[in-house]
Amino acid sequence: MMKIIQSVLLSLLLSISASVLAAQVNINKADAATLSAELVGVGEKKAEAIVAYREANGPFKSAEELTNVKGIGESTLKKNADNILTE
Repeated sequence: MMKIIQSVLLSLLLSISASVLAAQVNINKADAATLSAELVGVGEKKAEAIVAYREANGPFKSAEELTNVKGIGESTLKKNADNILTE
């Protein structure tokens, strides 16, 4: 029983560590490949939409502006809030 508890705790610790260690990404400078690699829940198509939005509307003034991009909602923003840079 103790080994099961240790395994569960270790798995939990590793998953928390992975999210804490995620790299920060500047949404005004990163290319689509970097955005899709670094942001949770952002695949290649959403990353391309972020870049296209940025090119059409200028740089993002805040991370919250990402919700103006089709396919990026509050949930995606919350998952990545600590890893998004605009400057």
